Amino acid sequence: MTTKISFLLIFFVTLVACKPKPNELNVPGYELDTGEIEISGEAMEDIIQNISSPIEMAALIKDLGVSFQQEYLIDPEVTNSFTTNFKMAYTLGMLGADLGYLNVYEKTSTSINYLTAINRLADALKISQFFDFNTLKRLATNNTNLDSLVYLSVHSFNRMDEHLRLTDRGNLSALMIAGVWIEGMYQATRVIQKQNNSAFAEQIGEQKLILNDLILILENYSRDEDFSSLIDDYKSLKKSFDNVKITYKTGEPRAIEENGMLMIVQQEYSVVDVTPQTLEEIIEKTAFIRDKHLRI
Repeated sequence: MTTKISFLLIFFVTLVACKPKPNELNVPGYELDTGEIEISGEAMEDIIQNISSPIEMAALIKDLGVSFQQEYLIDPEVTNSFTTNFKMAYTLGMLGADLGYLNVYEKTSTSINYLTAINRLADALKISQFFDFNTLKRLATNNTNLDSLVYLSVHSFNRMDEHLRLTDRGNLSALMIAGVWIEGMYQATRVIQKQNNSAFAEQIGEQKLILNDLILILENYSRDEDFSSLIDDYKSLKKSFDNVKITYKTGEPRAIEENGMLMIVQQEYSVVDVTPQTLEEIIEKTAFIRDKHLRI
């Protein structure tokens, strides 16, 4: 999916200059893990900027004329029993995707339960200072402030993710990103099951490129048993995505004006070929992974 909006827009340029020393951190009991290989900021930014934001994915679903479906979302009460950093960070990302879905459908009253769950997980991970729960809750009770609610929700997750990286907890940041992606995929695949739409199926097929990048990020922490299990699941999904064929074709050149000068831009577009069988495999494996990691 060719996307420009990022749910987790991270300012990696400041990483080296601003990173505190591990012994300066006051996060007892919270493991520090930068991974086996430090991933460059430029590489991570490219990957994350291509991950479809939950706001965008939900908007695409709504544009198809699909009505709001509570069954597409996590039961926030489930997260009350999660106590490990792995579970909490991964589910925090998933809840972020659900919050985006709720915001797009203007289900502000329902979103309060999700805000509460997100706040609990963020507090347990020592990043709740970047999640303005009281303001978000107030906006959620006032439908006229939907734009502000969306903006502050996204901004809060950006800041939480950035802080995790700055404090040598990139493993938890990677889990948040992976959680956002799998929940957005789950919502998209639920829709395609009920409403056959070739254009939307192609957009799902294009997630092949994102999944490849996500696996590269997660493999940086493969020495951890929980990460290793998650990587195996994502690689199983990748096997189905490997059957998706993406080709690029050159379109007609387009004239644009930039800084007062006329420029000719060569257009390029992708053609995605995903068979019904491959799509069904992707749907089934996405649901399996999503549900598996919600279990205790």
